[in-house]
Amino acid sequence: MAGGTALCAGAVLGPGVLALPALAADAAGPASVLAWVVLLVTSVPVAVSFAALGARFPDGGGVATFVHRAAGPRAAAVVGWWFYGAVPMGVVSAALIGGQYVAGALGWSAWGDAGAVAVGALVVAASFAANCGGLHLSGRVQLLLVGLLVAVLLGATLAAAPEVRAAHFTPFMPHGWGSVGSAAAVLFFAFAGWEAASHLSGEFANPARDLPRVTACTLAVVSVLYLGLAVTTIGALGPAAATTDTPLTELLARSMDTVARPVAAAVALLLTFGTVNTYLAGASRLGAALGRDGAAPRRLAAGGGPGQVPRYSLAVLAVACAAVGTAVALGAADLDRLMRATSACLASVTLAGLLSALALLPRRTPLWCAAVVSTLLTAAVLAFTGALLLIPAGLAVAAWGFMTYRGRRTG
Repeated sequence: MAGGTALCAGAVLGPGVLALPALAADAAGPASVLAWVVLLVTSVPVAVSFAALGARFPDGGGVATFVHRAAGPRAAAVVGWWFYGAVPMGVVSAALIGGQYVAGALGWSAWGDAGAVAVGALVVAASFAANCGGLHLSGRVQLLLVGLLVAVLLGATLAAAPEVRAAHFTPFMPHGWGSVGSAAAVLFFAFAGWEAASHLSGEFANPARDLPRVTACTLAVVSVLYLGLAVTTIGALGPAAATTDTPLTELLARSMDTVARPVAAAVALLLTFGTVNTYLAGASRLGAALGRDGAAPRRLAAGGGPGQVPRYSLAVLAVACAAVGTAVALGAADLDRLMRATSACLASVTLAGLLSALALLPRRTPLWCAAVVSTLLTAAVLAFTGALLLIPAGLAVAAWGFMTYRGRRTG
């Protein structure tokens, strides 16, 4: 069960959490803690619902499988396009986070964002090169990276805990109630991944028994880490929490002083490369699967077999990442915007999964009722992404249109 918990925790935790406390604090001030709490509470029925579906329908397809069962192949294709479309934005976001920590450690602040963008570009390029060569991080290395992240987050929280001051929580809600929703919209980036348990369902000997246990353990770990980080970031850093690009460095500095920057930079760079490499490996195969199943152009399916490299899919992702990276370099987008855009796609996937749960799980049960509440809360968070909803909407139209075009050609 420990291995399953580590894998599920790794799907939820990621380098995004190294920047999100500051972005949330900028959006809502001390009230950003409420956004963390709301999303954690929402996550309980989300995680349990996906675990229940995974136990009932064990399959590696995860949410797409549930949506296919509940609403058919076209709806499942839309979910696949949302995942695929979110990856370039998520990859560039993760790389930029690592770049900010490295740039801060090297004293490149005089360059503005240029140093962070340059480091991020190198991370993305190295990850694409590794994937083109068929080099992926092993499961043990991924577990090691998850363990490292947990240790650093816990260490930073404990180091900063004595510095927490009640005065830093006043005024508690300087930007009004709407700011809590705005903070939740960007924080959703750190809460996407609960569907990972359903993707892993086929790997458990007894999914009906093991998935609920793994999900409960993962919820406990994530809750402790996220709440601890949220409270200490506001309580220890005060107003500075909303202005720093590297909140983890500032927390570690409470106990590690001058070595905090290089330590945080090294950890951020390792986590960033590991996450980007994994994102690209999974997304390239997702693209190949979409092509194989007729939900995307057939050419994407090339190289999608066991031991092969889906280079066409990687090429599409490379072009998309280059476009997003160029927008960042030109100042047309920043980290906050990218993470909100990624959250819009991932929240759409979560909402589709929850709607499928309402159709597939027994009605009027406590779990079903809890899923209803989470569906409403997820829809509310999605609404706070505002104009960025056009991204998942556009991807949905494109996926639906492609499936219609393909159906006419083969009909």
